[in-house]
This record gives sequence, C-alpha cells and structure tokens, in this order.
Amino acid sequence: MIHVSILVPNEAVMASLVDPRTIFTGANSFLEAAGHKPIFDIQFVGLTREVEYNGGLFAVRTDALLSEIKKTDLIIIPAISGDLSTAIEINKDFLPWIIEHYKNGSEVASLCIGSFLLASTGLLNGKECSSHWQTANEFREMFPQVTLVDGRIVTEQNGLYSSGGASSYWNLLLHLTEKHAGREIAIIASKIFALEIDRKSQSPFIMFNGQKNHEDEPIRLAQEFIEKNIAEKISIDDLADKFAIGRRHFDRRFKKATNNTAGEYIQRVKIEAAKKELETSNKNVNEVMYDVGYTDAKTFRSLFKKLTGLSPVEYRNKYSREAAVA
Repeated sequence: MIHVSILVPNEAVMASLVDPRTIFTGANSFLEAAGHKPIFDIQFVGLTREVEYNGGLFAVRTDALLSEIKKTDLIIIPAISGDLSTAIEINKDFLPWIIEHYKNGSEVASLCIGSFLLASTGLLNGKECSSHWQTANEFREMFPQVTLVDGRIVTEQNGLYSSGGASSYWNLLLHLTEKHAGREIAIIASKIFALEIDRKSQSPFIMFNGQKNHEDEPIRLAQEFIEKNIAEKISIDDLADKFAIGRRHFDRRFKKATNNTAGEYIQRVKIEAAKKELETSNKNVNEVMYDVGYTDAKTFRSLFKKLTGLSPVEYRNKYSREAAVA
C-alpha cells in the first residue's frame, strides 16, 4: 500500500484538501473494478484533531496527527490562502515534519500556492517549481533560491512535485496516479473526472501584471512609459536615454526590479494588450498586431505562441466573445 498523507493546514483552500482524496479514492475503486487490490491508503493529517475554516463554517477532522505518522510515502500540501507570510507562519510546525519524512524517502507534492509552504522547507532551494502565475512575483521575492518556472503545469525534481495554479493541480494528481497506479487507471480517472490528461502548460491563462512592488522610481516610470506606448516601437537604448541611465546599468536595474529584462517586459506588455483585443474586438490578427507595435506577422505570431502556448487565431477561438456565444 502507498500511504498518502494529505496535510490539513490552517488557511487551506478547501477544494485542494478534498480533491486529492477524491482522485486517489477513485483510483482505488477503478483498480478494484478491474480485479486488482486498491493501493492507496489515504489520510488527512494535521496538527490538531479538527481544523476550522471560513470562521468555523466548515471543519475538517483529521485521521491522524503528525506525531502519529511514523512512515508515509506521499505527502500532499494543499493550496493555502490569505496573506501568504501569515499562512506560512501559522503552519510552520508542518515544515520540520515534511523535511524529516522527505529525508526518509517520502515524496512531497504541493498543489497551486501550496508551493509557498513547500519552498519554506528549503527543500526546493536550487530546484525548479511550478505555482500559480498570479503570485509569481511574490514567490520570487520570498524564495530567490528557487527557480519558478512560468507556465509549466507540473514540475518534478528528486521526489518533489509542484503544480500550476488553481485547477491545474488536477494534472499533478493525475500524474501521481499514473506513476503509482499505471497509465490505464490515470486515463480512466481523466475520463471520469472530465480532465484533460497530459496538459503541459498554463500559459494561456497567464495575465501579465508587471512587478512594480519595488523602490526603483526611474524603472517604475520606464514600466509606465512602456505600458502607455504599446503601439510604439520602443528600444532599450531609447528607454535608457530617456531616464538618463547607462544602457548596461539600465538593463541590470530593470531585471533586478521586475524579474524581467526590459526587452521581455516590452514583449509581455504588448502581447497582453494583443490578448485583450483578441478577446473583445472584431479586428483581424494583422490589425491587432499593428495596434501593439509589430509589423512582421511571423515575428508577432511566433512571440504570441511562445508566451501563450496558442497562436493568435487559436487564442481568439478560445476566448473571444463571439466564440463563447457560438
């Protein structure tokens, strides 16, 4: 049997507690239906016997306390909510337990922004991690020794797993189901729960919101200039001259303040504007391209697909008002 410890932290997102239990319980039933023995032994594990949520509106009763678990094979860290620094602080007693069991051979998987708890253990230092795109800037500020991978749904390194944002964690749960119960059971689970198996990217869902929580005022002004002049062709040299900063020094300061090079920032701002036009306007792709300052269709389409995972036409078909009505 594979022992699965689903942690029950304070300030957890309720669905990310329930869904792992649902899919592993489902996998057991699919195995039994195929004439095999169930393989997952699933427990809610916490610091206390009961954990209240939403001001006591809901409560989860744990199956076991941390101190009662002597050996576990897979630890699931659900998503947390609210102020993330506070959420980490009130759940800090989980961290040494996670570290101890990982060193003793347990795998550890974080769902969505449960990655903040996993990163707080230090186990991800020097490694890659997936998380929700919306909290990417905050994650990078808090955990500079961890490489946050934009867009990727599932990241796996040395028995540590992490997933992209929100419902993307279902793909990590399918991945773990396949690893332990086999491809056939994972496919059945994907069909029963209506999940797209092997989805690799959350890029189509990302909304770029430039990091401005920094103290470098000239760089903040440069960001605002880029965002107000989307239709213009903006060079890095012009930006450096405009704000009276040497080009090389400007590049270093921009990267340090925003976690993007100035060139990346310009591209992301322009593509985000293009996405909004494709969602809401009737303009064709070339018109949208010109509106955001590109004149070469091949370059625009290539960059759009690189940042979103979809071509401009695919993106429009997926997200435009007309497509939604149709």
